[in-house]
Amino acid sequence: MSTVSCILALGLFCCALGAHFQEDEKMSAVRRLQRELGSDEERHSSERTELSKRSAGLNEQTCTALPGVEATLHNNSHSFTFKVRTMGSLSLAWVGDGSGVLLVLTTFQVPLFMMRFGQSNLYRSEDYGKTFKDVTHLINHTFIQTEFGIAISPDHSGKVMLTGDVSDVGGFRLFRSRDFGMTFVPTDLPFEPLIQMLYNPGDCNTLLTLSITLDLWLSEDFGATWRKIHDSVCLVRWGPKNSIYFTTNYNGSCNDRGMLELRKTADYGRSFQTIATRVYSFVLGGRFVFASIMTGTGTERMIHVSVDGGEVWNMAQLPTVNHEQFYSILSANQDMIFMHVDDPGDSGVGTIYVSDDRGAVFSKSLERHLYTTTGSDTDFTPISSLRGVYLTSILTQDGSVETVITFDQGANWQTLRRPENSHCDTETSTNRPNRCRLHIHASYSTTMKMNVPILPVSQANAVGLILAHGSVGDAESTLSPDVYVSDDGGYSWLLALKGPHHYAILDSGGLLVAVEHTNSPVNQIKFSTDEGQCWHTYNFTNDPLRFSGMDSEPGSRSMNVSLWGYRNNFSKWVVITIDFRKLLGRDCTEGDYVEWLAHSADISGANDGCVLGFKETFLRLRKDSVCCNGRDYAVTKKLSPCACTVNDYHCDFGYYRPENSSDCVLQEELKSRPLEFCLNGTTEQLQTSGYRKIPGDQCEGGFQPERKETDLRRMCTSNALSPNSLIEHGSPSTAVVVIFVIAILLISAVAGVWLVKKYICGGRFLVHRYSVMREHVEANKIEGVDDIDTHYMETGKAQYNEDSDQDLLE
Repeated sequence: MSTVSCILALGLFCCALGAHFQEDEKMSAVRRLQRELGSDEERHSSERTELSKRSAGLNEQTCTALPGVEATLHNNSHSFTFKVRTMGSLSLAWVGDGSGVLLVLTTFQVPLFMMRFGQSNLYRSEDYGKTFKDVTHLINHTFIQTEFGIAISPDHSGKVMLTGDVSDVGGFRLFRSRDFGMTFVPTDLPFEPLIQMLYNPGDCNTLLTLSITLDLWLSEDFGATWRKIHDSVCLVRWGPKNSIYFTTNYNGSCNDRGMLELRKTADYGRSFQTIATRVYSFVLGGRFVFASIMTGTGTERMIHVSVDGGEVWNMAQLPTVNHEQFYSILSANQDMIFMHVDDPGDSGVGTIYVSDDRGAVFSKSLERHLYTTTGSDTDFTPISSLRGVYLTSILTQDGSVETVITFDQGANWQTLRRPENSHCDTETSTNRPNRCRLHIHASYSTTMKMNVPILPVSQANAVGLILAHGSVGDAESTLSPDVYVSDDGGYSWLLALKGPHHYAILDSGGLLVAVEHTNSPVNQIKFSTDEGQCWHTYNFTNDPLRFSGMDSEPGSRSMNVSLWGYRNNFSKWVVITIDFRKLLGRDCTEGDYVEWLAHSADISGANDGCVLGFKETFLRLRKDSVCCNGRDYAVTKKLSPCACTVNDYHCDFGYYRPENSSDCVLQEELKSRPLEFCLNGTTEQLQTSGYRKIPGDQCEGGFQPERKETDLRRMCTSNALSPNSLIEHGSPSTAVVVIFVIAILLISAVAGVWLVKKYICGGRFLVHRYSVMREHVEANKIEGVDDIDTHYMETGKAQYNEDSDQDLLE
């Protein structure tokens, strides 16, 4: 990802420390593993041996203890206590990539009559959190607002920005640093900010923010000076090439959704263009711009898409939705989009559609996709280290929640295999073994207040590795999920740890760490050097603490992990940082790695491992190698092209794959009707055998189904969009540039849904069973609560609903 900041909100009356961090896209240094991939025969032999090892797992009797664990880690553990008052909070942010710089901000705030009284302390570490210095004097002991925290530039250049509240002397003040927080320059703001400062990803000297009066402000000199460029801005995003997209309403109200204008500026607000009207919401994703547009017939909306920044729009071939439904973009890249379309009624499910490479022609990918209409949470999870792999949940016909996975970008979905080392009580009492399938707990589980302290984790530089909470069939495992590990991208799973844990991936997958999630004080961390097969323990303190969470530098390249918690009824907040470098000892060498063919099931087959048009053979660390990948480790892989098969195709427009079938069949309602859709202003007729190649698929030859689009030369336009774009030019002080997302709308959208549900719909939120074995549990009201907290369990951050209930791009 582009940003290196990591925010931990530690509310002093909460047991969970929220940690949200994003992995880095760029590496500070790259050390390529130099190895000649052997002959095909040698590779197959190596793959066969490694596949057997990875699938079998190891039991406790075969695990060998690592020598000198306690002594080595004790000498490399570091503790620090922060000054935090009761009712305070603590946030942290990593600065740069590989710099070792960590900033921690403690904040204490209480209301005092019509004013607020607050105090902040700033701490800085240069050694990955092992030691800290109190540098509060650098910000003149100014109170820093909790909601703004620490804003870090995404370019790893060391830019840091804090927003201080000096309202007692006349306003708000920025503290700006260009040297990783070593020094700060104060700058008074000419407005009161509503949201955090937003860095332009293409030029981090340029910033946007929104004032409490919904005016949009821009700085082109890293916050030194500001100019107002637009008013009445409702939602804003940075686009590519320094462009800014935003919605506005000239009557001054952002609540009149469906009557907004979507505007764009490419010159920092010196001129701007209206590119759509009657807008309900919009999203940028990959190379696409999406707008949810009122159709002009009642409350219905439909998606429009543009691939040229809003100059030309196409109506997406998706069902329209009304005010009780929503669209949600689950994932978008340069090739295609996953779009959730909510089903009519208060069902809590919808259909996932996948697009072509134009983002306009969609086909069904997955029905009965679980998505709460209240908390706006879905289990849809991309697996970062392998192409085209996604996890999510569906609602079965009997009301159970079931995890499904796709390995080919949504062309086919299948249920997860049950781990061989897991136990399922229902096997001996029923003839329906499908009840014993593994279910992975993600955002929906946190919405249901289940005991899931962290969501599934994967990292781009830890190939095939997934850590997740899951349960297999019985009610007990659902109430207290266990930790499961997959080392092959989700094909097979291993029961790794009993009960809920906080966990993290370190050293590019060479090290896993976990701490038990419990209400009791803890003093033990668990770690694994073989991708979760064997776990070792270390007692990191003689004085147990109330554990709140763990954190490490984004990107999973570090071998340092920080454990956060408190002692003595919140009077002492403590961080204990453990460095595993000395325990792992040596750097990995060529002999520590083995070839591994991704997506391999039968290495004797010619198409084994072929996914999205080619095979990928990776070099991966052997499970029995105890060594350091190091910060400069880079994933090494070899690509081999594949011939096209039916698996390289999505079902075409109007077609779908029935359950447990690889064949695409025509939708019943479209039989005996021509397949027509509007594209680039004219009606196109599609002649197809039911298949179109998956966007980004690189297969060659082989299966080549017939497909033809014919221009019928009939005009087709949407009356929802303004027919002519309006160009306006203004002085530099009055133009249009736009800002990110509105915290006030965020709160009002969530509150509005809550009020409708509670007082209009009877107050009962959607609750589904994770297993048919849970019926007696529901009777005791353990799962079925009336008022679901819409805060994200791990981050403590409310979800923003952009379209009806949501229009999220993740």
